[in-house]
Amino acid sequence: MRADLEIIYEWISPQSRVLDLGCGDGELLSQLQKTRAVTGLGMEIENDKIIACVEKGVSVVKQDLNKGLQNLSDKCFDTVVMTQSFQQLDAPHLMLDELLRVGHEAIVTFPNFGHWTTRRYLGFKGRMPMSEALPHMWFDTPNIHHCTFKDFEVLCLERNIRIKERTVVDSTHQSRWFINLFPNILGEIAIYRLSK
Repeated sequence: MRADLEIIYEWISPQSRVLDLGCGDGELLSQLQKTRAVTGLGMEIENDKIIACVEKGVSVVKQDLNKGLQNLSDKCFDTVVMTQSFQQLDAPHLMLDELLRVGHEAIVTFPNFGHWTTRRYLGFKGRMPMSEALPHMWFDTPNIHHCTFKDFEVLCLERNIRIKERTVVDSTHQSRWFINLFPNILGEIAIYRLSK
């Protein structure tokens, strides 16, 4: 399992109900179902990833997350997970509210556009940054809302969202002691656990 998914895995209680938004090939839900007796549902838009979910025995629904989660009732999941998709949404601030309407808690991950390499790249090259965490050119990137850890934490504060846990990692999804000294400059990817 990917290193970021291992961190998320540890935050999810056995026998809970989990919704994985933008679930990809269903790797996280598959592991949670096998080892933690989790009842899971994935939402994905790409057909090949939906097929991979089904092959793993993961329940999945084809859905464009930009259209919201109105088809789900309040608090129908214990945890809602969204990995590396938050910054790709048309209205991430509204989705944040939806995550915590549908679930008792949410886990969100996204790349930090305030990382020192991003700042250096833009400052010295004068071009939109690329890195391991941000591998796309400006014209074909799925990332449409660039934010830093500070931006996200201000958004949570403004929306009365409690940050239960935060892990800041490098591009290989490893946490290092020095990253936590200056997370907004040294952290490449954030993993947040949230509740109302």
